[in-house]
Amino acid sequence: MPNRAIVQTAGRAYRLEARILKKEFDRVGPVQRLLLRYTQASITQMAQTVVCNKLHSVDEQMCRWLLLSVDRLPPNERKISHEPISNMLGVPRARLTDVAMKLHDAGLVRCNGGDIEVLDRPGLETRVCECYGVVKREFDGLLPDVQAI
Repeated sequence: MPNRAIVQTAGRAYRLEARILKKEFDRVGPVQRLLLRYTQASITQMAQTVVCNKLHSVDEQMCRWLLLSVDRLPPNERKISHEPISNMLGVPRARLTDVAMKLHDAGLVRCNGGDIEVLDRPGLETRVCECYGVVKREFDGLLPDVQAI
């Protein structure tokens, strides 16, 4: 594979042999539909991230990244390290820390030892750019397919 996976938060994962997944995909059923829609949602996220990184402030980008991350985490695991956010946004960690402290001072997040915990999701939603909504709608559209499996 020309790619690699990086685990950014604790949690559970499942491993499946590629041949089993391919066999299920080839059956042209709900798994295939889910995987194709997931691919579309992922491509949308990549394209929107490129636009966001070009047009929006680091503050807005960080709010987008935090919201998309907590959307995928269980409610009791909402702590995220500065390092992966810095890497994903392509900004120096010091710059990210400045932005995190602004969000902390506004009461939106708690910063503690290099971790960021979301405290006020609606507050972050008021500061995020429209890119968050575009990506969220794509991934929310996957839920009917997941429930069909």
